[in-house]
Amino acid sequence: MTTYVLFNPTATGNPPWRAQLTLDGALHFATAQWNIAGQRWYINLTNSSGATVWYGPLIGSPLGYDIPLAPGLFLVSTLLYRADTGNFEVTP
Repeated sequence: MTTYVLFNPTATGNPPWRAQLTLDGALHFATAQWNIAGQRWYINLTNSSGATVWYGPLIGSPLGYDIPLAPGLFLVSTLLYRADTGNFEVTP
């Protein structure tokens, strides 16, 4: 089963975007920050203890092709951002 999480950052939010994600059965927290030097969004993924488990650029997957975020980090779950729909896709 895939869970869809809308990526809708706001200019007034601090951080501009955040979400709770379940990956490999454990709760994780995702936040987004704009990197002015890279001119792109970066995602910080932390575990329930607040420790960073992955930090990287938001790379969008086109329809029909998957570019996983945090590859190799999870045993079962995958996380990707679908650029065409503006959603994160979390499986399972």
